Amino acid sequence: MRSIDLAIIAAYIAGVVLLGSRISRQQRDVRDYFVGRRSVPWWAISASIVATETSTITFISVPGFAFTGDFTLLQLAFGYVIGRIAVALIFVPAYLRGELLTVYQLLGERFGGATKRLASGVFLVTRSLADGLRLFATGLVLAALFRSMPGAADAVALVAPGIPPDVSLLIASVLVIGAATILYTYLGGMLAVIWTDVVQLAVYMTGAAVALLILLNAAPDGWAAAVGAARDAGKFRLFDFTLDLTRGYTFWSGLVGGAFLTMATHGTDQLIVQRYLCSRSVKGARLALVASGVAVLLQFALFLLIGALLFVYYQSAPAGLDVLTVDGRVAADRVFPAFIATHLPSGVGGLVVAAVFAAAMSTLSSSLNSSSAAALNDFYMPATSGRRSDEHYLTAARLATAFWGLVQIAVAIGAIWMSTRVIDETLGIASFTSGVILGLFLLGTFSRIDQRAALAGVAAGAGFMLALRIWTAVNWQWYVLFGAAATCAAGLLAHHVHALRRRPDDPR
Repeated sequence: MRSIDLAIIAAYIAGVVLLGSRISRQQRDVRDYFVGRRSVPWWAISASIVATETSTITFISVPGFAFTGDFTLLQLAFGYVIGRIAVALIFVPAYLRGELLTVYQLLGERFGGATKRLASGVFLVTRSLADGLRLFATGLVLAALFRSMPGAADAVALVAPGIPPDVSLLIASVLVIGAATILYTYLGGMLAVIWTDVVQLAVYMTGAAVALLILLNAAPDGWAAAVGAARDAGKFRLFDFTLDLTRGYTFWSGLVGGAFLTMATHGTDQLIVQRYLCSRSVKGARLALVASGVAVLLQFALFLLIGALLFVYYQSAPAGLDVLTVDGRVAADRVFPAFIATHLPSGVGGLVVAAVFAAAMSTLSSSLNSSSAAALNDFYMPATSGRRSDEHYLTAARLATAFWGLVQIAVAIGAIWMSTRVIDETLGIASFTSGVILGLFLLGTFSRIDQRAALAGVAAGAGFMLALRIWTAVNWQWYVLFGAAATCAAGLLAHHVHALRRRPDDPR
């Protein structure tokens, strides 16, 4: 890593912090801070959704998926598009009817405060865990760059004696990225998140395209031969029609499981729904959502192609994989970061790393702002009866942003000793609880049950998911469907049992 690369990275980080600082001057209350007074055009919202969804997990773990496997991950993206269409039709109109700051306010209006706080609390916990892992994944990239710099490991050893140099570099990387993200999100709020997302989308797509071109040019026998070698190795296999609930990335788990996962993440998760709340109209929110699904599908294809070409590249230079081997196996998530750090020319490496940071910071900043919105609107403001000043709540929102940023940094540092393949871990965490929350929203939308039955459904759904996780080998891609079904069934059953108890003599 040369000085020009570090200068590009530093300039990028400084630029997003400066943007956040400038936007902060426009804020007067939490409505400005969390939903930008509903003034954002649909195309910016769509770009923000794509940038938020395309975290470092996409940038480094999706190429790693194709490096060790094939294109079957793309089946999940087909389900993502279907799920978005369902959300646009079922949920989006309700979100734009009132003056919502969080999606969980709808649950409060439909069932009561306890249900709202439960759903919001689940969101805060799962978001912190999942995005802490995303921060860890980004730290892998920066740590790989530091490792390639002469003397970097020795310098870190002086600062943190007794800690292995690789671990010290990774901790330092997590702290740098986390601190920069906290700073610009703290200052600029949701408008800073959305408009930096637009910039970050352009940056990381440019970086990915540059990396792809370099891989094609590096192919020893030309790009046609490289693509042919990847095809011969089975890297372009797309469909797997196996009907097996214990296997992931099949056509059925991708299409059905991916659709329900997206209905949960894009229909009931504050991280994404907060963008619809910034939209000028229902039509604009729907257009932004569906367009983002098509964009994500194309992005998955691009990053899988990069992974396939990385496989071909390292087939001709196998010695380069020695440092990426853990317990005799290649650590897939480290392949693309290592290629960036060691094989890209001066200046280009800095651009691609800035692209990785863009992908990471777009997701992390969104997570911090949405977590702050949930904590403030669903817990703190009701606890204070909304009696404090606008200035007080704006300050509280910023402090909550900083707090959740520190929580995610702690999770990322803990993941250094526990993580294996980040994409499965991150999506698995989201899938475990998302089905229960989706079931709760479906009960609120399509049934007439009360809060007691709804909470019973949540408890039963969570218990069912725990049993499913412990005692079965069902793949995580089915978790949302099963969790939602269990929650709905238990909620409806509780409602009917309670109704019968109130009317024991009713022949019906």
